[in-house]
This record gives sequence, C-alpha cells and structure tokens, in this order.
Amino acid sequence: MRRYAFPILLSLLSGAAHAQTVNVPVLVPLTGFLSLEGTSQRNGALLALRQAPAGITVKSEVVDTGTSPEAAVTALERAAGGNVTAVVASMLGTQMLAMLPLAKDYTLPLVTVSGTAAITEQGNPWVFRFFPGDAVTKAAHARYVVQELGRKRPALIYQTTAYGQSGKAHLAEQFKILGAELVAEEAVDTSAKDLLPVITKALAANPDVLVLHLHSAPTALFLRQAAAHGVTLPIVAGSAMHQPSTAALLEPKELKGVCAETAASPISGGSPEVERFTAEYRAAFNAEPDAFALGQYDGVSMVLAAVKAGARTADEVRAALSKGTHKGLAMTYASDGKGNMAHSAVIVCYDGTSRVPAVVKRYDNVTGVVK
Repeated sequence: MRRYAFPILLSLLSGAAHAQTVNVPVLVPLTGFLSLEGTSQRNGALLALRQAPAGITVKSEVVDTGTSPEAAVTALERAAGGNVTAVVASMLGTQMLAMLPLAKDYTLPLVTVSGTAAITEQGNPWVFRFFPGDAVTKAAHARYVVQELGRKRPALIYQTTAYGQSGKAHLAEQFKILGAELVAEEAVDTSAKDLLPVITKALAANPDVLVLHLHSAPTALFLRQAAAHGVTLPIVAGSAMHQPSTAALLEPKELKGVCAETAASPISGGSPEVERFTAEYRAAFNAEPDAFALGQYDGVSMVLAAVKAGARTADEVRAALSKGTHKGLAMTYASDGKGNMAHSAVIVCYDGTSRVPAVVKRYDNVTGVVK
C-alpha cells in the first residue's frame, strides 16, 4: 500500500486561520488491474479539492489501496485517526464492502464511484455512490441492446470480480424483462492473457450481439482479439470502455461498431461547464478525463458545498448528502435513501476513425428519484 503526500495544503483564504478546514483522504487503487480507473478517480477528487470554495482550507493525503480488501481497510483505519470530514473511497467493490463496517464504526462518509450494486444494499448510511450503480447502468445497457439495436440473442462476457458478478446479475434480469435470451455467459478472470477461447465459445452460441461487463484492460484485450478474429457482431461494453485510457490501448479501427454504457463522456463535450472541466483536467494531469473522474469530481464538490453551507462535522456532511440535491456536471444527484446518488446513464459509440466516442442515447433519472 503506497501513500502519497498531497502536493500542497490548499488554502483558499488569505486569512487561513479563519478558514473552515476539511480533511478528505483519498483512498483509491493506483496499482493493479484497476489502476486506470483508480487514477481517474483520484484525479477527479484532487481537481475538486483544488477548486474548493473560498473560505475552505483543504487537507488531503492520497493512499494507493492496491486491489486487496486488507489494504483498503488498513488505509481507512489510518485515515480515521485524523479529524476527517469525508473519505474518497475505493471504486473497487470488494474493497468498498470491506470498508463499510469501519466507516459505520468511525462515522465517516465514504464518497465513491464504485459501480458494484451491493455496496448500497447493506443498510449502511455512511456510503454515497456518485456513479450510477448497476441498477441504472445495466438497465440502460440492456435497453440499448434490445430496444435500439433490436438484438434478442446476447452473449454476455463478464468479470469474475464482485463488479463483474453484480453487473452479470443485473444484465440477466434486465434482458429477461425485455424478452431477450442470454445464449451464452462467460466469466473472465482479471489475470487472463488470452480471450480468444472465450470469444470462440461465445460465438459458437450464435449470438446477435456481444455484451461485455469487464474492467479496462480485459475490455481492450477482448476488443483487440475480436477485431483480429474478424468479429463483425455489434459489441456493447461496460463503462470501462468509455475511458480514454482504455481507448488509447486500441487502434480506432478496432473500435468500429463498439458502444458502451457510462455515466458521462467528458471528452465528447455537451456543455460549456463540462468542456471547461475537461480543459482544466487536461491541464492539471496531462490526461483525458472520463466519467469516473467526473463523478468523483461531482461527489467531492457536493461535500465541499455542504461544508460551505455550514456542515462542520462528518455527521453533518452525511446528513447533507443524505437529504440534499446537487446539480453536478454529469447530472443532478440525490440520494435514494440508500446512498445511490446518480440516476442517469448514457450510451456512447465509436465510428472507427477516432478514439472520441459520440453520445448516442441518454437515459435520464432511470430510478425516478430526482424530483
């Protein structure tokens, strides 16, 4: 587990002694199979902290949680020793599930972009997810496949992780509701180096579409090998595909006909505010932002807005997140009572000539929570 000192103590007020100080540790996976996603999560959090409202002084430390639950628990235990306002918590589902009991014991709000459905199904009032969970994204995923593409025989390839299992369960349920038959279901370990046998087995079931729910590197590997194998079926992937860092692993022609679900696609534009965020992100990190970065940015921004509005303790921040509404850059956020804050999703598609996708379909307020 690596620890990173936050580059500076952020003081937005010349009279720092009179500023409200917040301590927001950033505990995310920066190494291992989720390093691309975790780096985006960290960057989004840091950008929001650097732009804290006037009158707020920010303290923060970045800790690499790797991919083990034990490392995440250790990081949270150490962070809890300080006067913590809220915690940017790992997007890895197994780590989040391990951190939840501690967050309740220490009364620390966990702000995350994990997509694993189970983290908000534990009755824990201290978790807040600013990325649409599988109940939202997989609904959009399945609807696009069936209603927009007109496909009824999907083959599903999913990860063996908690994230993969969660997505698989929700996709199976949604396809059943929509009258589509899953003709093949193949689980993939994150350590797999050759996915051609998986592709071959899925194609043998005679599907009319390939549906992926994989992490970033396995998604890129699958698409590269599918293109090399001459697969012409449409492929609709999970949110890992929308990441610029995933697309960078592939040639544009290998992306032709590929679509993906996600919360947002900052590099695709859409509003002056999102375009400004994208420019600021590029300048700060020399990288392209994705929906994980934008969701974490929005989540931390809501925490800072709560502090600006008068929240002074972790419990007051928790109450503000539980009851309030926040107009973020990706969408408007509000808790459903379980800590699910994000309720919209989009579908993006690649045309084979560029690594920048186009937003082709938006599914707003899927859960009907935002009023």
